[in-house]
Amino acid sequence: QVQLLESGGGLVQAGGSLRLSCAASGRAFTNYHMGWFRQAPGKGREFVGTINWSGTGTGYADSVKGRFTISRDNAKNTVYLQMSSLKPEDTAVYYCAARYSTTQSLSGLASLYAYWGQGTQVTVSS
Repeated sequence: QVQLLESGGGLVQAGGSLRLSCAASGRAFTNYHMGWFRQAPGKGREFVGTINWSGTGTGYADSVKGRFTISRDNAKNTVYLQMSSLKPEDTAVYYCAARYSTTQSLSGLASLYAYWGQGTQVTVSS
């Protein structure tokens, strides 16, 4: 089992920045690729970005590419999502998720992620 706890959400004006954190506990953090997803009201869960277990590879949705950056600190069992140039359409509940993998390959497919946090709300005002 892996337990995930997100933090850092809040209210920010358009053009502003926020950094989300996701602290993991349980099984070895370095066995897991990590992903960020989001869900806006009335919409399905959307892939935001992912990072492999070593931190050497990342992937992003086109909607956030160039604005969001994922990183991880394996010594702290924590993954981060740095969000910049925020837009009102970024408003959503943001979830981190963990996917066990023995390869470096990345995936944005939510069904491959076995463990999920409870989510943190991000609201961007115009």
